[in-house]
Parts: sequence; structure tokens; C-alpha cells
Amino acid sequence: MAKSWSTEPSEALRVRAGFDLASADLAATPGWEHGEKSAEKRLAADGVHLGEEQERLFAQGRSGGTRSVLLVLQGMDTAGKGGIVRHVLGLVDPQGVQLRSFGVPTEKERAQHYLQRIREALPAPGHIGVFDRSHYEDVLVVRVNQLVPREVWEPRYDEINAFEQEVVDSGTVIVKVALLVSVAEQKARLRERLERPDKYWKFNPGDIDERAKWPLYQEAYQAVLDRTSTDHAPWYAVPADNKWYARLAVGRLLRGALEGLDPEWPPADFDVAAETARLDAQPF
Repeated sequence: MAKSWSTEPSEALRVRAGFDLASADLAATPGWEHGEKSAEKRLAADGVHLGEEQERLFAQGRSGGTRSVLLVLQGMDTAGKGGIVRHVLGLVDPQGVQLRSFGVPTEKERAQHYLQRIREALPAPGHIGVFDRSHYEDVLVVRVNQLVPREVWEPRYDEINAFEQEVVDSGTVIVKVALLVSVAEQKARLRERLERPDKYWKFNPGDIDERAKWPLYQEAYQAVLDRTSTDHAPWYAVPADNKWYARLAVGRLLRGALEGLDPEWPPADFDVAAETARLDAQPF
């Protein structure tokens, strides 16, 4: 039998007032005391439940349901966003997943309000949406690199809170995950990409340039966690130096979101007995 959490991630990892990123132990495994091997078994077991819940949610969406889930993955380069997509979302039926990666805005997107491309990528009813980076780039990268003046990005925290309230009110559960990797672990992961030919494709020289701004990014992330962890869309601060723990925690958070929706199989919109009789009446 798979081991259990001592404290659920929804409680252990939720960002509350007073959370201090600078003092956080990013190699810790809050709420999990059983090590990596047991974590693999727990994730596999959670995957079974994820698949069942997601199939019911997808069926509801195909039958007029309005509910959905949005998983927001935010983190520095090498924090493990891609691994979450592969190892956690890979546990469910891909036809019910809508993945969107947000890179540098296109010329068209720059001409629009910064939230427009986010609105266009929100999950359809019955789906799990996944944002690999998100609207928070507009108060992280934009702030750190001074792409717009402070008077432009400063109001965005409140705008984002209001936007997320709209999304929640429309029937979407938002799970916001900050994958937090230490500066030493990030350096090791970047070095691995430079040492392994099969990892070259993941490396971007610009990652080193952004890493040089680490203190500024930590300030920007602290501001995001302080100002946008709300009752309707809280942040979960996931220590990500141990990839296996981050995957386990996100899997559990996603499972909790689906169980909270408690989707049910849609009822038949046809006469079951009559259709059964018609099928049995066929000579072959």
C-alpha cells in the first residue's frame, strides 16, 4: 500500500502571510516523510485517482458541464516545469489536457492587453488547463528587466487578482504552483545541460544572463507570493530541489482540486432500455 502524507500539500505548502522565500529550505519535503521510492509509489497511486476524476470531468464537459481546472506552473529556469507536465499530467488522458507555454509575447500580443493572451488560453469546460509560465511573467520578467515603467507593472497585482476571481467565478478551479529551486541547484542543473549532448536543446545562453539577476528575481517572486496569494486562488510554494518531491506534491494538489469538484458521470440523454432492445434485436 502506498504511504500517506503526514500533512496534505494543500495545507503544508499554501502561502500565507509572513512567508519568507529567502529563508525557505528548498530541499525540504514538507508533509512527506517517506523518501523518494515511496513517493514514486504514492504518485502512481494518485495517478489512478487523477485519471478517474479527469475522465468524469471530461465527460461532464462533453455533456454541457462548465467546470474546469487550471494548473499554473511558475518558476525560474530549470525549476522543473517540464518534468511536472511529463510526470504528472502524463498520468491522465491527454485529450482532456490543454497545455500552453507562455514565452516572449509576439508583436500582435504586445499590441494587446497583457491578459488577452491568457484569456484566450483558459481551459475549455471539462479540461485541465496547464500554463507553463503564465500571466505572472508580467510582474516577474517585466519587472526585473524593466520592460515597462513601475507605474505600469505595479497595478498588475490587483488586476491579476481581479482577473483570477473572474476565472474562478466562471467555474474554473485555479491551482497556482511556485516551483522554488535554490541558486546552487539551478547552477548544477544548468551545468548538466552544458555537459550532456542530450540536454543541449534545453540550454539557452540567455538563462545565464537571467541567473545573474537572481536577487532581483527573488524580490519579484516574494512580491508575487505576498500580493497574489488569495482565498480564491492561493499560491502553493513547492520546494523543487528534489524533483521527485515537486512532482509528488503537484500531483497531490491536482488530485485535490479534482476531488473538490467531485465530477459525476453525466446521465444518459437517451432511453437506455430502448437502445439496449434495439441492439439485441440486430441479427448479428
